[in-house]
Formats: sequence, C-alpha cells, structure tokens
Amino acid sequence: MHISFLLHNAYGVGGTIRTTFNLTRALAERHDVEIVSVFRHRDEPTLSPPEGVLLRHLVDLRKNSPDHDLGHPDMARPATVFPRGDGRHKQYSRLTDTRIAEHLRSLSADVVVGTRPGLNCHIARQTGRGPVRVGQEHLTLNTHSHRLRREIAHRYVLLDAVTTVTEADARAYRTRLRLPGVRIDAVPGSVPEPTVAPADSAGKWVVAAGRLTSVKRYDLLITAFAKVVAARPDWRLRIYGAGDATGNERDALRALIDERGLYNHVQLMGTANPLEPEWVKGSIAVVTSSVESFGMTIVEAMRCGVPVVSTDCPHGPAEIIEDGVDGRLVPVGDVDAIAGGLLTLIEDDELRRRTGLAALKSSARFDPARIAERHEALYADLVARGRNGGRRETVLGTVRRGRGLLLGGAHTVRELAAAAVRKGRTA
Repeated sequence: MHISFLLHNAYGVGGTIRTTFNLTRALAERHDVEIVSVFRHRDEPTLSPPEGVLLRHLVDLRKNSPDHDLGHPDMARPATVFPRGDGRHKQYSRLTDTRIAEHLRSLSADVVVGTRPGLNCHIARQTGRGPVRVGQEHLTLNTHSHRLRREIAHRYVLLDAVTTVTEADARAYRTRLRLPGVRIDAVPGSVPEPTVAPADSAGKWVVAAGRLTSVKRYDLLITAFAKVVAARPDWRLRIYGAGDATGNERDALRALIDERGLYNHVQLMGTANPLEPEWVKGSIAVVTSSVESFGMTIVEAMRCGVPVVSTDCPHGPAEIIEDGVDGRLVPVGDVDAIAGGLLTLIEDDELRRRTGLAALKSSARFDPARIAERHEALYADLVARGRNGGRRETVLGTVRRGRGLLLGGAHTVRELAAAAVRKGRTA
C-alpha cells in the first residue's frame, strides 16, 4: 500500500511527531510510506526521521531558503478550512488552505492519514476520489473545546475511520457523536525497544518526565515526595521536562521545593533527549497528572524495566498499567496515596524488582512492529471495503450535490451522509 501521513510540523518536537515517526518507520518495512509536513521551519528534523519514509513539506518558513513562503500575501489571510476550534488555527492561513487542498486533490495514495483534528477536517473535505481517509486522535474528544467538537461532528462523517489512542476515547467517539458508517478503533501509541540495558532497580531515584504544565500536577508530586523523604531520606526525585515560555510553572515548583526543604532531594532537570538513559538510572517512575490522553511516558519507563506509580486519571494509565502487577494506580489528586504508592515499592526491594520485570514484559505489546500491524490491518480492510462496497463514494456523492438536497428529510451535511449510508444499506 501507499500510505500518506499529513503532519502539522515534522521538524518540531512533540508526542504526535514521535508517534508518527515510530509508526511510519515500522510501516515502511512493508509499504510505500510518506510524511507530508504542512510546515518546515528548519533544515533538518529535530527528531531522527524514519528511514525509508519520504518526508516533504507544503509551506516553507525558513528565512534562508530560496523557496521560502514568508511574505506570501495569503499568509496574512486567515484560514477558512482549518477549523477555528483547533488550537493551531492562528498558524494556518489561506495559503495553507490552498497548499493542503492541492496536495490532497492530487494524492494517489491508497490511504491518507491525518494526525490532528484540523488536518482531519482538511482530509474529510478536500481529498480526491480514491484514497481511504483516516483521522487520528492523539488527544481526547472530551478535552477539545465545544467549538472543535462541533466541527468534528460536522466534518468527520466524511472520513472512513477514526483511530484513538485509548478504548475510553473510542467509546466517547462512538457514544457522543453520530458518525454513521465511520469505523472507530482504538490503537495505542508505540515505543521502540530501548537501546540501553533495563534498569536494575538498585538506584535510589524516582523519575518523572513531561512538560512543566499544571495538568501534570508536579506540585502534588513534590508535596507527596516530602512524605517519602520523611520515611526514606536516602531517596531522590528527578523531574525532566521543559517549562512554558514564561517559566511560571518552573518558578512555582522551585519555590515549592524550597518551601518544603527538598532542595537536596528534588531536582528539576530540564529536558533530556534521549530520555532512555535517564529512565534506567531510576528504580521507580511516577505520573501525577490530572488527565492524560494516553501516557507515553508510562510506556517509555516500562519499556526500560521501570515500574510506574501513576494516578488513575482519564484516559490512558489504566489501559497501560495492571495495578499491583506491573505498576501501581492511585487516585487522582491524592497526595497520601501517591506517597503510599511510592513507599510501597521503595520499602520492598523484591517487589520493586519483580514489578519492574513485569513492566518490561507487558510493555512489549507497545512495540512499533505490533502497533503497525494493527494500523496495517485497519488500512487493508478499509481499502478492500472501499473498493468493493463504495460506501464512502455514495456518501461523498450525496453530500457534494449540495446542502439544499433533501434526502429523506435530511438538511445538514451530517444528516445527508447518514441518509446516504441508510440508503446504501437498503439498496
């Protein structure tokens, strides 16, 4: 198959970029795969690009490039296709509307995959006949704004499938939206096998990683770790991650560390790339988030043989960790429970070792090769169904005849599509 991924900016840093690179690297072993980056702002990608995958861009933001698009008059005109509810809307323009449309209408791939809601809407509206249309959800439906959820409900009916990273989010898509005929599957993110030896559970370090944002609740972690230190002053905590542009969260956390007298026990380490060597220096990982779309850092730690104590927050941790077997799940926002979960593993060397080994074994299910097989099976089934059944072309033909067309009383795009599907089923 020829599979084309549409990505916001393949030259930056972020979980969606990492996940897409992991997936395309594995798919490229058997298929013709490309990544089309809407933007390019630097000469080389920050993350190592996947071998065997064609990488190209649509809009060039490099000042030193002879083909740069800076100053193009359409850059100053707001986008009309990319939905305003998507948080990246201000970065899009009439130029991106045009460039993405030209790309999608000329695309000869078997499958085109979008990687954020705004791009999924482009794919739904602008892809020409032929390619199967798949929209990926890397966050969660419930955390999107009301405005974006309305746009999703309105546009996604023209997709063939939506993939989420958790079963919980897949249920939300199935129950909260009316997307007749659109397949909704949960396929988690993937993490490659580490290039370092697994942790040996002997180091007296707890490790946390993720951006220094309020949703990660590092304030709770630091408060909980004060209780850990009171019982086991020989243990330390390292927190890896960059702060926001203002540095407010980092400053607040440093102040809390000082207030609690933990300056010898808690360290804000900044960013580390790669993070694998830092995971294996620790013996326990910890996640204290109030919400996670999946929990990539949980899988990363487990793949390094490090057991994770995580809050049982929506949506991902409970789908990754088997409580008491390969990690611990504790209530969201409960400082005592966080401290208790950490101390349970700190105080029992054998339990910590056994849990780490179980984490290493169970996390193998997130290997890119295994995750790629699930995507591959989905794409193959959709391609076969599209070529044999023509369900999507029926829907597209109905919708494209215009909003004014009444089909069984339908008068919106979503109702037109639903009516077209019903008509196709009874034909």
